[in-house]
Amino acid sequence: MPLPYSSGPHAVPLLLAPMAGVAEAPFRRLCRRFGADVVVSEFLSSEGLRRGSERTLEMAAFGPEERPIGIQIFGAEPAAMAEAAAVVSETFRPEFVDINFGCPVKKVVKRNGGSGCLKDLTLVSDIVRAVVAATPLPVTVKFRSGWDEATRDPVGIARRCVDAGAKALTLHPRTRAQLYSGEARWEEIAAVVRAVSVPVIGNGDVHTAYDVLRMREQTGCAAVMVGRGSFGNPWLFRDARALLEGGELPVPPTPAERFAVAMEHAHLTLAIDGDTPHTVRELRKHLGWYTRGMRNSAELRDRLHRVRSLAEAEDLFAAFLESDAAAAAA
Repeated sequence: MPLPYSSGPHAVPLLLAPMAGVAEAPFRRLCRRFGADVVVSEFLSSEGLRRGSERTLEMAAFGPEERPIGIQIFGAEPAAMAEAAAVVSETFRPEFVDINFGCPVKKVVKRNGGSGCLKDLTLVSDIVRAVVAATPLPVTVKFRSGWDEATRDPVGIARRCVDAGAKALTLHPRTRAQLYSGEARWEEIAAVVRAVSVPVIGNGDVHTAYDVLRMREQTGCAAVMVGRGSFGNPWLFRDARALLEGGELPVPPTPAERFAVAMEHAHLTLAIDGDTPHTVRELRKHLGWYTRGMRNSAELRDRLHRVRSLAEAEDLFAAFLESDAAAAAA
């Protein structure tokens, strides 16, 4: 069954997950260019949206090159979530509104937001129903398998969401108590696929293009959402698409190609957010991620995590390439 919003021509769409501090506009644009069919915003506070928080509204903004895009909202009050959905729909007009019942972060769940809502499944139903009533856009839900092992019931949660009006579901098959430990139980994604009539998107432990292929084959999910595996690696979408279409895995990007995209990411971020010390600090983690898996890159990462300007980062990249070339020639 196709997703309830435009997602391009592919039989198995690939989505970038909504991740705070990662799924920002610059990275969303890069992932779209490298093959993500759909992107989702960072998760946004319903209270911030309904109260007109300037920072929250800035985080909700996106460019036309990012479409198709969903805006994800979180909160524990059905009325506030409904107001937030209305603001998102009227102001930004994304392709869909996504509800966050998956975030395990303490500062979110301490107010019962994100996966905290899973402690009260009546609240889950009420929130979905309120959001559906507040927007003409398709409403989707991203959720975990439960709050803890005692409440683990992905099929039951999924059915509640669909009964309340959700048009698609994304399951990360861990409980909130697990955080990111252990293995994601992909068999639970398959169980939800069999149990509901709406498209189910698989998420969790997708680190490589081969993981995308395996998840699709093992679960029958309608689409695959990539989260942490995309950090510093927008090429994962390109590679996964090649495998899904029966092709060979593309040649990995060279260090020079990685650094070029890292700097493109950085310059785009400064163009959007301003060239400030705070922006550069926020970029450090991204710059470090682009070096993962490269030979002898630990020292480079350590130094990148302390840069104070993009010029400094460019100098570090150039020095690394020069040293790497010399080592290869020796």
